[in-house]
Amino acid sequence: QLKNKLKAMTILRSRLFEAEQERLAAERGDSRRSQIGSAERSEKIRTYNYPQDRISDHRIKMNLSNIPGVMDGQIDTLVQELRAADEAQRLAEAGLEDERAVVAA
Repeated sequence: QLKNKLKAMTILRSRLFEAEQERLAAERGDSRRSQIGSAERSEKIRTYNYPQDRISDHRIKMNLSNIPGVMDGQIDTLVQELRAADEAQRLAEAGLEDERAVVAA
């Protein structure tokens, strides 16, 4: 009986280990998929419209003009808006409310 018990504990330990490994792999896969996205056309990030001198960032629904300036590195406004949107999204995912939205209301 002692041998059976040891064998059963070994089998149980290996099954628990495999289950934990599968759970961790699924968690990593979900995290990776959320970061990568599906790469479909509907997931476009930014559009550069040269005839109208307009840049549209589709993630934050912001339009800028002055494409040559942006191409030369004048992207501070865009970066600030992207950071604010990212912070708001992270707070929302954490279940917290954006304090600036509360103050503005």
